[in-house]
Amino acid sequence: MIGSRIVAVGHYQPARVLTNEDLAGMVDTSDEWITSRVGIRTRHIAGPDEPVDELAAHAAAKALAAAGRTPAEIDLVLVATSTAIDRSPNMAARVAARLGMPGPAVMDINVVCAGFTHALATADHAVRAGGAGRVLVIGADKMTDVTDWTDRTTCVLVGDGAGAAVVEACAPGAEAGIGPVLWGSVPEMGHAVRIEGTPPRFAQEGQSVYRWAATQLPVVARQACEKAGLAPEDLAGVVLHQANLRIIEPLARRLGAVNAVVARDVTDSGNTSAASIPLAFSKLVEQGAVTTGDPVLLFGFGGNLSYAGQVVRCP
Repeated sequence: MIGSRIVAVGHYQPARVLTNEDLAGMVDTSDEWITSRVGIRTRHIAGPDEPVDELAAHAAAKALAAAGRTPAEIDLVLVATSTAIDRSPNMAARVAARLGMPGPAVMDINVVCAGFTHALATADHAVRAGGAGRVLVIGADKMTDVTDWTDRTTCVLVGDGAGAAVVEACAPGAEAGIGPVLWGSVPEMGHAVRIEGTPPRFAQEGQSVYRWAATQLPVVARQACEKAGLAPEDLAGVVLHQANLRIIEPLARRLGAVNAVVARDVTDSGNTSAASIPLAFSKLVEQGAVTTGDPVLLFGFGGNLSYAGQVVRCP
């Protein structure tokens, strides 16, 4: 069975930056309070005229350009998002229309913060099964659309953005560039991260998520490495969902990825939900922190309470 690989990545963030000092003028908070608890200093905020599909299309266009591919060469578009306002047309269809694609299959995947790694696994499976030859995988969210700006426990966390990857089949006999996925959920904790109501609003039980991540995530992240046939110390990079620096740094240590560059984009971008992993990964590639062929663990966790991760080879 032919495997798949990531051939290029790209990302996009809105121009407006919201600092901790800006937030201190909106709610009862401070730079010290935010940085000491979650490690976030700034986040990018989309305007009312910047919908989710526009963010996604910008990131997708950059990934396609980096891959040297045209929109017409894409068979399947997968968009991981939990902030789509309309039910139809879905975000994938809107991105395809923005990019002028002639007729790809289009699907949205809503697994909140673990959406991109679920979508990447779906793309890998589609290629392996012969259902697609080239897939555009996007994580895009406009969390500020679902934020209660009077709630200091959540409004300090969120940002907007998008990241994308072009996935295609490996050459016959070549090593797969996307490892087996390790995914699952904890249904009884589905209430711990929510986007509910009319209008929809983001809420979470932060301590419950923190305890689960601190105790359970190192175990499942190591299992993702095992499925790829690698030890954690073999990793060149670790890109976890950018939720909280107090989760990311201890988890990377407990995982044992002693030689890996650990993505800390949450400091500059905040929690961008499904966008956080491809956004952070694309920045590591752009900065040269990881290089072609390097093994990198991507691992998402959050709403539902869902998780998914796989080791990929850097494009």
